[in-house]
Amino acid sequence: MEPHASTHISLTRHLSDDILNHCDVLVVGVAEEEAWSQSAHDVDARQGGWITRGIASGVISTKRGDMTLTPSPVAGGPDAILVVGLGDPDLIDRGRAYELGAMITRKLSDKPRAHVVISIADQIAEESHDALVCGAVTGCEGQSIYSSQRSIHPPTTLSFADIDDESIRQGRIIGESVNLTRRLVNQPPNMIFPDSFARIATDIAKEAGFEIEVWDEQRLAEERCRAILAVGGGSVHPPRLVIMQHRGGAEDDPVLAIVGKGITFDSGGLSIKPADGMVDMKCDMAGAATVLSVMRAATMMNLPINVLGICGLAENMISGSSYRVGDVIETRAGVRIEILNTDAEGRVVLADALDVAIGHKPVAIVDLATLTGACMVALGRDTVGLMTNDSVLCDQIAACAENEGEWAWELPMFSFFDEQVKSKVADIKNIGDGRWGGAITAAKFLERFVDKTPWVHMDIAGPAFAESPKPHRDAGGTGVMVRTLMRWLIGE
Repeated sequence: MEPHASTHISLTRHLSDDILNHCDVLVVGVAEEEAWSQSAHDVDARQGGWITRGIASGVISTKRGDMTLTPSPVAGGPDAILVVGLGDPDLIDRGRAYELGAMITRKLSDKPRAHVVISIADQIAEESHDALVCGAVTGCEGQSIYSSQRSIHPPTTLSFADIDDESIRQGRIIGESVNLTRRLVNQPPNMIFPDSFARIATDIAKEAGFEIEVWDEQRLAEERCRAILAVGGGSVHPPRLVIMQHRGGAEDDPVLAIVGKGITFDSGGLSIKPADGMVDMKCDMAGAATVLSVMRAATMMNLPINVLGICGLAENMISGSSYRVGDVIETRAGVRIEILNTDAEGRVVLADALDVAIGHKPVAIVDLATLTGACMVALGRDTVGLMTNDSVLCDQIAACAENEGEWAWELPMFSFFDEQVKSKVADIKNIGDGRWGGAITAAKFLERFVDKTPWVHMDIAGPAFAESPKPHRDAGGTGVMVRTLMRWLIGE
């Protein structure tokens, strides 16, 4: 069984002076008070004023995101024209530009098209052009990668008018990296397990050019990564730790670390989940998939910084060798964990992964994990929970998320939560006291392993996997926080 090939589109800058040269679809924009894209004015003037009449009659809407696809009303030129409502162009920030790009290609992916020209960038601020391109790339990827019939047909060539080559390059790299996360999350768990994920990461490292090291179960034992080994002990697929490095800065420049939870399938272990609770547990490696994608993008964009990426990979299954409720596990850092719920496994894996990161002496650590249902109770399905020991770093991450149109909100890390993860028989326990504040007590658990290094924990349990589609993306893996973390690394 092979999945559909990942999306490969030829992205070009549209250089023709005549925007009406032949293509399958020309995309033009109409905004409030006739603040249209120049191509929309040209089409309207040269094709009998049909856009003006369409708006007057209500057939064509200027509301942002509304779209009208129609055959070209005259012979020659494009076969069809997609008129996109832009609303007030002054309100099109990076997040909205991204969504517009994605909505356009999703709209046009209903059937094969050879060449689509998107000509709305003159109504979007130049600093958001790469976001428009990024969105257009992500709109060409869906979740039905194993369906016998493709439901999404990306155009063979996608051209952009009024966008420079660098914006196209950057938008493409980040868009493809978002799609990489989504595709990995959408893969079934019989295809993605710790070793197969590590092999995919190795291939991507060769393609992109970053360094990679994979610790197998023997190396994990040598490195005293007993927590990762315990969580993965019940599976026929042994755990892995993937260490990736992009060395874009000087040798003595600071290192920024990104750590991801990679539970390739979570049955809950002996604290087994109900059947309904396992349906989307292939997504429990979204944090690791995000780290891999960010490492790819940072390297391919030649960012002049040093970035460390670490993925802790395990499959939480049931067998005679599963770790048990009541076990005490000594982590790589020497902290002893009392296990009171084997379904709180992500933080146990991250304990060792964070300690490995600390060994590289980073100046800041960000971890990503589909960690708790409690975070969804607190913030809903669309918002990432941020928890931190450093308000400056957290504010930076939150600002990057807002800039990219991704939703994130900081939860408090009051000191009294520390008491709720103390164990009576060991140093720490892997669940808090009862159900209250579960996202925060999970973060307090992780805080024990960052050694006072500035750190932000991202609980992406809600937005990493979507049960239903939206106009700008399919259901399934979303690739959340790839764009935010790239904005943080770029430093703009």
